[in-house]
Amino acid sequence: MKTLKSIFLAILTVAMLQSCIVSEKPNIDFFQNSKYDFKGAQFASINVPMVLAKSYIKKALREEGESEETIDLVKKASKIKVLTVTNGNEEMLNDYAQFLNHNHYEEWASIKHDGDDINIRVKQDGETIKNLLITVGSKKNDIVFVDVKGNFTASDISKMINSVSDK
Repeated sequence: MKTLKSIFLAILTVAMLQSCIVSEKPNIDFFQNSKYDFKGAQFASINVPMVLAKSYIKKALREEGESEETIDLVKKASKIKVLTVTNGNEEMLNDYAQFLNHNHYEEWASIKHDGDDINIRVKQDGETIKNLLITVGSKKNDIVFVDVKGNFTASDISKMINSVSDK
């Protein structure tokens, strides 16, 4: 019986950690379209398992002295995907923006900081934000996409932003 439990736990652990593996296949919908010509762009994607990540992220935020608002926002996240693109281009970003517009994402913020372009888009269901997409593009054509799924409100995000900007 102990052997059976050990085997089951080992299989469960491997299955949970499998989603942590870095893949060269895109994990965000637009980039999974095989018909699109990405013109030499290279991808690296990670699906972050929230079961493992939430406690680690909350602990790290507390150690760094982050506000409880930020930690509360992490608690409401249900899935995080990270995709990095090397050799991306402006045309690809424009097509991605059109894809998001067709899929009912609203642009909330567009920020330029130290030569990087940061774009924040959300998909809402009533007052609840279901998806938060953050895009960071650099001058070197390296792009990072972060897709956060969860149940947030505009108030949650506003509280977190205010707590960070007070520092």
